[in-house]
Amino acid sequence: MEDNLLLQAIERYLEGAMLPAEKAYFEELRKNTPEIDQMVVEHSMFIHQMDNYSSRISIKNNLLDIHAKLLAQGDLNEGGELSAKGKVVRMWNKYRKVTAIAAVVGGAIALVISGLFTYYSPVNNSRLQELKGEIENVKNTQRSQNNQLKDVESKLPKDARFNGSGSGFLIDAKGYIVTNEHVLNGSSLVNVYNNKGEEFTADIIYRDKERDIAILKINDEDYKSLKSLPYSITKNKEIDLGEEVFTLGYPRNDITYNKGDLSAKTGYKGDSSTFQIQMSANPGNSGGPVFNKNGEVIGVLSTREKQAEGVTFAIGTKSIYNVIDDLKKSDTASALQKIKLSSSSSIKGLDRKDQIKKIEDCIFLVQAYNKK
Repeated sequence: MEDNLLLQAIERYLEGAMLPAEKAYFEELRKNTPEIDQMVVEHSMFIHQMDNYSSRISIKNNLLDIHAKLLAQGDLNEGGELSAKGKVVRMWNKYRKVTAIAAVVGGAIALVISGLFTYYSPVNNSRLQELKGEIENVKNTQRSQNNQLKDVESKLPKDARFNGSGSGFLIDAKGYIVTNEHVLNGSSLVNVYNNKGEEFTADIIYRDKERDIAILKINDEDYKSLKSLPYSITKNKEIDLGEEVFTLGYPRNDITYNKGDLSAKTGYKGDSSTFQIQMSANPGNSGGPVFNKNGEVIGVLSTREKQAEGVTFAIGTKSIYNVIDDLKKSDTASALQKIKLSSSSSIKGLDRKDQIKKIEDCIFLVQAYNKK
């Protein structure tokens, strides 16, 4: 259950607004889920304390109103320690301490509830780590005609400030690349590097923080478009537990291969838009493609669990299709209208080494920057 829906359900339960069947279901859920039961208790305490606090504020305002009316009517004597005004002030001072305690308790409970929601949220969870690279470790090099690596001047503006890195892969041979939105992290500039060390400028043409998907377009005259992609990008393909998967990405300067097994069809806390892989992954792997044995892209690497070795999560490729479909419907002038996702794989049946040789030219290191 999503956190906002859970909070709404708790409030309706405490207010007695649930239908009998709905109430019975929720109470059974509460009985079997200690975390939800605790949230109900905490939220009930929070509402109770806030009601108390509200009543104290109401008392204060009523006393002040009465005081003002008595002064206006001339019924209060402003002088002397035993004046009516002094009694009103004494009464407020008496209740002020209780009001302050209620406010502190209410604030503390609010923080506890906020912490619980943060802890159980599948997106902003301290137990998950984004696989974004934090170190600018790319030296701009490429092979010269004599097959020697040589340093070349970067195509970035002189005032560019590094903001993060990750991996990305072509979804269309014309230079459209998918990566994670968190790799960009608000950046305005991005360059990409292929497995030969060649640098290309790229535009950020779309970013979706909720889906954690970003789409880039290489706009560099030095880039030569491929005729077609060697792999397909699946949409609704059923994935099986225990299925072997592999990835290519840039947790370091050169392209890196890794493999694992699909260990759950859903992601962290049952997130149906992602799935779980038993595979080691490192910062810089964010945005890398997840392939099945047939050379079909089934996901995009995004996060790993901090406290469990080798538990990695990937966004299903259905999200890529959803992003592009939504944008094509809403913006007929968008550059995304030109994207045609690859639907066939020419590397099915090849052994892994030959698959990688055909794939690696389509995988890019993504470096994100802002202007200083």
